[in-house]
Amino acid sequence: MRATDPLPAPYPMAAGDMAWLFYTSGTTGRPKGVMITAGNLQAMTLCYFADVDEVRAQDAILYAAPMSHGAGLYNFMHVLRGARHAVPESGAFDATEILELAPRLGSVSMFAAPTMVRLLVDQARAQGSTGEGLRTISYAGGPMYLADIIDAVEQMGPRFVQVYGQGECPMAITALSRADIADRTHPRWRERLGSVGRAQSAVELRVVDEAGHDMPTGETGEIVVRGAPVMAGYWNNPQATANTLKDGWLWTGDMGALDAEGYLTLRDRSKDMIISGGANIYPREVEEVLLLHPQVHEVAVVGRAHPTWGEEVVAFVVATTPGGAPDTAELDSLCLEHIARFKRPRAYRFVETLPKNNYGKVVKAQLREQLAQAQT
Repeated sequence: MRATDPLPAPYPMAAGDMAWLFYTSGTTGRPKGVMITAGNLQAMTLCYFADVDEVRAQDAILYAAPMSHGAGLYNFMHVLRGARHAVPESGAFDATEILELAPRLGSVSMFAAPTMVRLLVDQARAQGSTGEGLRTISYAGGPMYLADIIDAVEQMGPRFVQVYGQGECPMAITALSRADIADRTHPRWRERLGSVGRAQSAVELRVVDEAGHDMPTGETGEIVVRGAPVMAGYWNNPQATANTLKDGWLWTGDMGALDAEGYLTLRDRSKDMIISGGANIYPREVEEVLLLHPQVHEVAVVGRAHPTWGEEVVAFVVATTPGGAPDTAELDSLCLEHIARFKRPRAYRFVETLPKNNYGKVVKAQLREQLAQAQT
């Protein structure tokens, strides 16, 4: 560790000064260096207080996920309020360690990817814990499936807040509040729970077609956002910057739909969308259905090249119990019950694990590559 004398005062920075060169996780392509300014971080921090959670001096932030991304970004609001900062002894995410540490620290907030939430809930159930000591778990970084978050609230109570953001607009596009996640009385609570919430305070949010025209309520298009948290651009990559920042709007590459109350439901990354016979199929919709089967623990749906239809749907499935793969006929029946016939998988691959990057995101490019190699 490098020793240094303390600064007499915070280093002065203008809002436009670059403060963080943040590299995207690269699940759909080569990582790019996002130029995050001091003003971006300030806006993100104030949005946290307004839209996610309050922070008090007696609170603690637990860094149990990579600090280079979401977990590290949440240091700012806790520094500002003089809260405590804790790194688990393992230096990594360990559900058992977190459940043992949280009651000792008390009033703990933490960031977790949805896969981490799933592991934490499973461990809490196994040891009879309800998450004592955990105040707020902010989850982001990938799809949180409806079945998983319902299970999480049933086991651990109203401790969860969902955030949707990107490196290009860090943790600051939408938020789904603790109250919305825990509510079971609203007539559309399931639809709300399946969403990523509403626009945070410092941004404007739209869903548009390829020409940038607003989509009607409930219709799917690309999510665009503008406001103080949006990046300055990509480091040494003017072409990628021009492709992503258009007329002040950040084109996220994510597909979604807005309801009449402003709740945003993510469909998928545009690059993950499957086009079969000219019809668009969003993998997340298929994944949500397959996860209803009790023997499906994790699933990832991707497209495989097809000579007639262009692409066909393939599901990679991790069983709840090793060696306990569900019957494919049952999975087909489940799909036919909930989604259109053309969207159901044409093949199932039962695997022990799904490939993930350091931030817990499934790397679907690797799954597509596996299928391509098998075909050749």
